Amino acid sequence: MIEVLVITISNPLLIGIYEKKKLIKEFKLDGKTSDLLPELFEDLLKDYNINKIIYVNSPGSFMAIKVAYLFLKTICITKNIELNAIDGFEFNSNSPIKALGKKYFIKTNNEIKVDFLEKDSIIHDFKLPMCIEKYNFNKETLPIYNLPAV
Repeated sequence: MIEVLVITISNPLLIGIYEKKKLIKEFKLDGKTSDLLPELFEDLLKDYNINKIIYVNSPGSFMAIKVAYLFLKTICITKNIELNAIDGFEFNSNSPIKALGKKYFIKTNNEIKVDFLEKDSIIHDFKLPMCIEKYNFNKETLPIYNLPAV
């Protein structure tokens, strides 16, 4: 079973190819989600028989989340591939994620808030896990924006 994990909420974009839940290939791509995903998936769909795509649907760049969702949902519908989602805190050691201006998304006790960082806050880069067996992916895949309406 081939699964693809897509993290588009920061730069570089991270895409991992997993076989039997273990990472077999990874891509780190600098640029815009809208430019990079179509090119990469053209090759991935030729090279692999993909059974599932998992993407990070919250929190982070709204535009990247929207573009990733629309693109990946379309691929999944047309190719009959399962789509799942997960929040980005799973892949950066639960550290703050850039929001707007000088504010960050901060997850505490399963609640996400937007606030300024404390002086001693540590921000970790996103990383693809070596194995995705322990993660609980969500079948509800709509983007979650985590910000109040303006």
